[in-house]
Amino acid sequence: MFAVYAESFNSDDPLSGLVLGERPDPEVPDGWTTVTVRAASLNHHDVWSLRGVGLKQEQLPMILGCDAAGVDEAGNDVVVHAVISDPSWSGDETFDPRRSLLSERYQGALADKVAVPRRNVVPKPASLSFEEAACLPTAWLTAYRMLFTRGGLKAGDTVLVQGAGGGVATAAIILARAAGLKVLATSRDEAKRARALEIGAHEVFESGARLPVKVDGVIETVGRATWSHSIRSLRPGGVLVTSGTTSGPKLDDAELTRIFFLQLSVVGSTMGTRDELAAMVTMLDATGARPLLDRVLPMEEAKEGFAAMAGGDVFGKIVFTR
Repeated sequence: MFAVYAESFNSDDPLSGLVLGERPDPEVPDGWTTVTVRAASLNHHDVWSLRGVGLKQEQLPMILGCDAAGVDEAGNDVVVHAVISDPSWSGDETFDPRRSLLSERYQGALADKVAVPRRNVVPKPASLSFEEAACLPTAWLTAYRMLFTRGGLKAGDTVLVQGAGGGVATAAIILARAAGLKVLATSRDEAKRARALEIGAHEVFESGARLPVKVDGVIETVGRATWSHSIRSLRPGGVLVTSGTTSGPKLDDAELTRIFFLQLSVVGSTMGTRDELAAMVTMLDATGARPLLDRVLPMEEAKEGFAAMAGGDVFGKIVFTR
């Protein structure tokens, strides 16, 4: 079958190890199913994999890709949940210490077919295209869990989304607006601030700018560059939810005095569950909110998408189709 895979690692030139070609069909253990991929989306995780982060040499070649939508063995249109927990695990799979993602321990979704446990498929409603559905399992699910499960935010609350333009930030803006929150967003880039308004932000600001109000929650994926601003933007008792550190994890000032004096909550969040993915799909079906697509390419042109991701020239999701 055709696949997009990592053949080698290179931290300085990650795309040098990217290969498009033939790979064996996936092995299907008991309790698993095969999904014929109609669309798959790209994440920063895929570029980091080409740098050797999260993978070992003996795991190569590894088919890349966490996110896909397609048709299962019974002919049902489905979305693939990328978090694979240990068979003995019960409950929230994101807490399973032995969990893994597609393209880490198991071959990924940038291929004609992908194998996953049967419980890892979620029905795709007809209202969502395969391209839209393929955006959901990683960045969008991360944003959904940050906002509603870990952040506990609800209609009427005000949320600040740092770093508009990133996959999780973009998803958070659209989801928060659809759920009835007031959405503020920041970016260093004027064009990205304008796009954030187009997709649902009520107000946008330059990174670090003083806000007109204190917010109930902050969606924080940037890290060092925005951390102090995030803490200072919260109302007393507010919550900061973090799931990434694209500008680095080492803080100049953790703002501990503000955190304890204002009784702020700092909450970590990673990926999401199969049930949260199903709930988000239902939410999108009901509200009409949709993922923002940066570009859609045939999978045979995957190198163009990877180059855009590696170069940071992205607003929304890059999707490959079969």
